[in-house]
Amino acid sequence: MATSNATKYCPAMCDNWICWPSTKPDHNVTMPCPKLAGTLENAVAYRHCTSEGRWETKNTTNGTRVDYTHYEACIMLELQELAEMCNQFGNDTCLKIANTTRIIEMVGLSFSFMSLLISLYVFFSYRILKNNRTRIHKNLFVATLLQVDFRLIKYIDQHLTEENKFLLKDYYLYEICTTLMEYAKTAMFMWMFIEGLYLHNVITVAVFREHLYINIYVYAGWIIPAIMTAIWLGVMIWKVVETTWTYYYFLPYYWILEGPRFFLIIVNLLFLLNIIRVLIAKLRETRSSELEQVRKAVRAAIFLLPLMGIAHILFLLDYRVKRSWVFALWSYTTYFLNTFQGFFVAVLYCFLNGEVQLAIKNSFYLQMSLRNYDYAPCRNVTSISSGSKDANDGGQSRKSSGCTQCWKKTPHSPEDNAVDICDNGRRHTTVLPMVETTPMINNHYDRCHMADAQASWEQTDLSPTGTNEPK
Repeated sequence: MATSNATKYCPAMCDNWICWPSTKPDHNVTMPCPKLAGTLENAVAYRHCTSEGRWETKNTTNGTRVDYTHYEACIMLELQELAEMCNQFGNDTCLKIANTTRIIEMVGLSFSFMSLLISLYVFFSYRILKNNRTRIHKNLFVATLLQVDFRLIKYIDQHLTEENKFLLKDYYLYEICTTLMEYAKTAMFMWMFIEGLYLHNVITVAVFREHLYINIYVYAGWIIPAIMTAIWLGVMIWKVVETTWTYYYFLPYYWILEGPRFFLIIVNLLFLLNIIRVLIAKLRETRSSELEQVRKAVRAAIFLLPLMGIAHILFLLDYRVKRSWVFALWSYTTYFLNTFQGFFVAVLYCFLNGEVQLAIKNSFYLQMSLRNYDYAPCRNVTSISSGSKDANDGGQSRKSSGCTQCWKKTPHSPEDNAVDICDNGRRHTTVLPMVETTPMINNHYDRCHMADAQASWEQTDLSPTGTNEPK
């Protein structure tokens, strides 16, 4: 009889993760969940032994029946829903969408990485670009570049073979990389908020002392994200186990970071609407050069701020759909906008920036003029007479503005001084002593080609230091 009862026990066996002991008929046996990516802490899995002394089975996709283990309580609910959706589409279709999305991500991150590096090189190379507005741009570029770097590190590690992986093998290294990536992402949104705040203050505040606020912006742009990330990290270390760090963005604690980011997006959009309203009113009244520069910056913000906001809001939408093409459209659009953000930032704030283009052109023209004095494009030049005074102008000096080619006079004697009117370290302005240079200009008129010069005579004084101060 004992032998008969023993034959009814479900036999001991092992599945892919857990070994199960023999179990009485019509009983469940529980075991702690395996420590795998996406499993929950203190959860248990179980198996059911039927009254016939056989393990519970379940049909597979190809129609065969296999022993079934209930791991539902172990796996995060979001992962279960994602797996169920992929079962509806077909695993092959879901895998194809995932692979295409990863290709889009790698291409977008690579473009962002290269364009941000080039932009930072440009901004740090030209002294003419060193102002408060470009200082904010540079900080935004650095934050975006850091976020791109850490994402690339994580993605590259995922594609390496098991023996070559370095992040997923080391729990603490993975935590550090993830924390730094989230810090850089939060800093990126903070600096986008500062971009909007700076433009808003320039447009709307009557007397905006930007030199007093710029240091506050710098501290806030890096310290506030650090505080937010530290709070999130503390909660994660306290509440979360190793196995759930892989899918940390599914946890409710992630809203410690996502909530403030979403708030910054909404406030930035409100700033942008008010900036557009005030700017339109001011442009109708007057058109100053400073206002035109702000208008161009606002035009870049009009494209960039909503773009970054839309990309982030798409992540918060429910991706669980019933049709594969809808899921593919959501996945491709979301990750395209998200990974190409660095590229968009570089294009709008650097490559299409008029100040940057002018600085590069001037540098190119200067290099060409140094190599070949006979060739240089038409440049705006201001010449000021200092050696003679016309009786008709009351003894005042005169200033003439026009368009000329760059040229250089080589000295032929010790008494003859070399004269170079190509920039001389200034922007479109060169001071020429007219008594000494007028004969030389006449002799070299065919080389200089004074084209379309419209004289604009203004009364000026020459200070003892050699600088001209308009009266």
